Amino acid sequence: MKRRTFLAALLATAGCTGSPPTATTLAAGERGGLYFDFATLLNRLLPDVRPKETAGSLANLDLLRSGGADLALALADSVPGEDDLCALGRVYENYLQLLVRTDDPARTPADLAGRPVSLGASGSGASLSGRRLLAVLGVEVRERHLRLGEAADALVAGEVDALLWSGGVPTPRLAGLAAVRLLPLGDVVPALRAAHGMVYDRVTVPAGVYGAGGEVPTIGVANLVVCRRSLPGATVTTVVRTLLTRAASLVPEQTLGTQFLDARSLITTTPLPLHPDAAAAYRDFHG
Repeated sequence: MKRRTFLAALLATAGCTGSPPTATTLAAGERGGLYFDFATLLNRLLPDVRPKETAGSLANLDLLRSGGADLALALADSVPGEDDLCALGRVYENYLQLLVRTDDPARTPADLAGRPVSLGASGSGASLSGRRLLAVLGVEVRERHLRLGEAADALVAGEVDALLWSGGVPTPRLAGLAAVRLLPLGDVVPALRAAHGMVYDRVTVPAGVYGAGGEVPTIGVANLVVCRRSLPGATVTTVVRTLLTRAASLVPEQTLGTQFLDARSLITTTPLPLHPDAAAAYRDFHG
């Protein structure tokens, strides 16, 4: 099918994309985070794709392997090279955000050595990214693993001296905090790439986010929609067509970070291959 014909067919269904033939569980993340926001928006377009609240990437992948979910949102650095896993698309860039109180003397992650730091909830992608970050820097902290709301409250109360979160910018729960600031992490990208591959990017948090007077360089990691190879082709095609035709409806309003919801970038799902039916849908779209 020629690209123009296929695109016309997709646009004709843009207002009514349809639903997968059976109920489909999407392992998302914590309420208040980018994963759950994205999953909620997708559910509005595809009511049979039902979000499941979880701790994050690692928990999502566990659910996918066990059959507790049909789809999972996961950070690219959390995804192992498993033969049974593949992707439907690369949808967002998560930003690693290391926040301290504005009156804290810390200026770099090294200044947090020996201090209490929340590295994200157990089972979250942030917990893995955070451990890797500290390991390449040779920094040891007193790790705590708190969900987003708990970590924010603990930071304000002085129960932790920093929190690490992986998500969109700004994250509303964090934007509501007074007197916090980001520590720059962008200079750590080369060391992370050397140790763990090219899944890490240097990205910039815009000026004004969390009260920052200027841009703050940090670490970006792509988000993938992950599935098993056994996911039915009809479900794959329906979800991919929705990503292609309804991108504007799948971006949370508050998100300022880099998006990948376009036909060219969706297909770059390293380190996972595309599901065969997803690859076919993208080929049809490109002509």
